[in-house]
Amino acid sequence: MKQPWSKRHKREFKGCQFSLSNSFAQPLTMPELIKLMKSKGEDGLLELYNNHDLQYVPNGGSIDLRQDIARVVYDNQLSAENILVFPGGQVAIQTAALAFASHGVHSIVFTPGYQSTIESPEWANGNGGVTQIPRNPNNNWQFDMSSFKGAIRPNTKFVIINEPWNPGGIVMNHQTQNEFIDICRRHDIVVLSDEVYRLLEHNESDRLPAMANAYEKGISAVTMSKPWGACGVTIGWLACQDLDMIQRLVDVQYFGTACPSRCSEIQARMVLVVSNDILMNRREIILRNKALLMRFVEKYSEFFTMEEPNAGAIAFVKCNLFPSHVLGEQLAENGISIKPYYCFADVNETGQDIEEAHYFRVGFGELKFASNLDALAKFVDTNAESWREEHSTGR
Repeated sequence: MKQPWSKRHKREFKGCQFSLSNSFAQPLTMPELIKLMKSKGEDGLLELYNNHDLQYVPNGGSIDLRQDIARVVYDNQLSAENILVFPGGQVAIQTAALAFASHGVHSIVFTPGYQSTIESPEWANGNGGVTQIPRNPNNNWQFDMSSFKGAIRPNTKFVIINEPWNPGGIVMNHQTQNEFIDICRRHDIVVLSDEVYRLLEHNESDRLPAMANAYEKGISAVTMSKPWGACGVTIGWLACQDLDMIQRLVDVQYFGTACPSRCSEIQARMVLVVSNDILMNRREIILRNKALLMRFVEKYSEFFTMEEPNAGAIAFVKCNLFPSHVLGEQLAENGISIKPYYCFADVNETGQDIEEAHYFRVGFGELKFASNLDALAKFVDTNAESWREEHSTGR
């Protein structure tokens, strides 16, 4: 197992005052959640929260939470038995890879991306190899169907996708999803779809069906942290139609962190009860901040370019002058945090001088984004002339 790619980021940007790194929606507070609950007359859940016991909950989550997830997120097309709850989304992704990428299975993943969605199949004992398919900025970072078809082998039985895609905030269209599922169905491939940014589409017409709803061998991975801003609840889950597949996941989960806390479960249920109110508010914040980011990139277009995101609270911005780790070093010295390219790919293998290494992720889901972006703008204004001189002399 390799070092966490984000380890370097945490070291280099430690203590930065102006964070443009976070990828979640505006974090919830408990007072805000309680106020929303009371406005809906949900006193029963508040009572349950204040008086719950501290016994173990069942492996894979309590039935009341799993029923709420099935109802709110999957429109009752799935039931509680199709949901497996975890203490966060990270361990859920790893569990799926360990369950389905072993015994000689060849896996396909896409890069750049979240490290666990790229490397977790390699952690499965007896895996049959992993093919990484690069997403290309020259193709607007879109899913490359021809590369996917070409990577399939007779033993390809596991694929991980991330839609909407981190770090770009871009989601494939409906036609592409349908074609992708048809191909996977023909080859009997299990699909793990990391959907942690789903429900934050900037235009709801772009929202794809959850993979767990759309494909009989599809697994949806979700966490409370991104769309609802409920990071501290630390609840995630896997959803799947096939109960035999669920059992394989249960068997692997048993040897990991099988039980979430009851406190977290009840908080998650509270979030789901007022889900529509939270999502509407968070999307408003995201769209307002996105407009600010678009204006920033337009104003400083000689230094930055960006493919407009259409989902989530993230964008992949290109620094036109130098690699993002160089920009990051300068920003860190001035208390500004971004997520350089090295957080999303193994730069020891790909190198730091390729075009992709000029990209960095910006998170724009929080209320403080405007002031943090203003700090970045002031930094650019201060350094613009020296950057131009550097660029003109080729240094």
